[in-house]
Amino acid sequence: MSVGSLSSVQKAVRESVSGLPREFWWLWTSTLVNRLGAFVATFMALYLTLERGYSASYAGLVAALHGLGGVVSSLGAGVMTDRIGRRPTLLAAHVSTALSVALLGFMEHPTAIAAVAFLVGMASNASRPAVQAMMADIVRPEDRIRAFALNYWAINLGFAFSSMAAGFIAEYSYLAGFLGEAVLTLACAVLVFRKLPESRPVRSAASGAADEERVSMGTVVRNGRFMGVVGLSFLIALIFQQAYVSLPVAMGADGFSSSDFGVAIAVNGILIVALQIPVTRFIEHRDPRRLLVVSSLLAGYGFGLTAFAGSLGVYAVAVCVWTLAEIVNAPTQTGLVVRLSPVHGRGRYQGMYTLSWAVAALTAPLMGGQIIDRYGAEWLWAGCALLGTVAALGYWLLMRGLPAEDPKAVAVPAERAADVSA
Repeated sequence: MSVGSLSSVQKAVRESVSGLPREFWWLWTSTLVNRLGAFVATFMALYLTLERGYSASYAGLVAALHGLGGVVSSLGAGVMTDRIGRRPTLLAAHVSTALSVALLGFMEHPTAIAAVAFLVGMASNASRPAVQAMMADIVRPEDRIRAFALNYWAINLGFAFSSMAAGFIAEYSYLAGFLGEAVLTLACAVLVFRKLPESRPVRSAASGAADEERVSMGTVVRNGRFMGVVGLSFLIALIFQQAYVSLPVAMGADGFSSSDFGVAIAVNGILIVALQIPVTRFIEHRDPRRLLVVSSLLAGYGFGLTAFAGSLGVYAVAVCVWTLAEIVNAPTQTGLVVRLSPVHGRGRYQGMYTLSWAVAALTAPLMGGQIIDRYGAEWLWAGCALLGTVAALGYWLLMRGLPAEDPKAVAVPAERAADVSA
């Protein structure tokens, strides 16, 4: 690489990370620490089918219960985020996740495994509305796509390392993987407790009660455009969830090991680490409708390509295609959710958005396991291509006439209220 090219890269990196508040970087660090311990969601299917000898349908059922836990907690965590604050919700979620993940590693009976998996799903999913709402609170509107992209970059930086390491750890001891995730999740809770202040927006004495009344779950449900985004998000999530249940099961049935799957899925994290920042710079100020249409097609047909995979290399190529979809979709869609959310209802709106992913996490394993067992994995991958096409058409129709974002829609964090009023 020439000196000029290196200088251009350094300048691009500086511009991508500059101008964001210190609180964002502590939140970013907590996300990174949390994802470094990711194990259960990635390797549960292999643990149940290869280590314990259960069927793909049972693995799908357990993963679905994990998703059901997320469904239960999504809306409740969103309301908690608005009512008691972002920081307490994060602390409760991380501590309960650590305890339940550690417990899961010691479960032996099929019913006990399923029950604790439900608790893990409920605890781990509860942090999402709080993280996304806090990020929207502390970052300026013009920087949000960049901030969400950097946060997603942290998720996958951790995932790239944890998936490869966990794949090899799993060949020796799945219990070590469960306990390792518990320890790192507790470390994340400590980081939140020591470094992150509360960011919940303050209300004026005159309008506080009225705002609380005005922004309710009913308000969220009656927002037609937003609920349309939630529905389309559900379709996209159905596709991406196949990476963590159906893909490892299909690879296992084709004779690949847990470390093979770890290498293949690590391609996803590595590509996001390498491409998220430059791609975000390219898409940051582009039409979100076009971006969501293109990313939906890439997601659907990327997974569709898996039907033709007969080697680890072809699996990796398929992962590359749908990874590009993730890179574009994740910050664009999360930014759109914030854009459609009122300031004092961000927790509830993020909770509803999180619900779409939680319901997908519940539905996708059941759907994937049943289709693989009854018809074969090829039909599942064809279905993913169809879902991607439907989602692309939906985004194209739904986002016509999308209103411009109000640049004044910036919340005042609670711990800065005294400075504002002084």
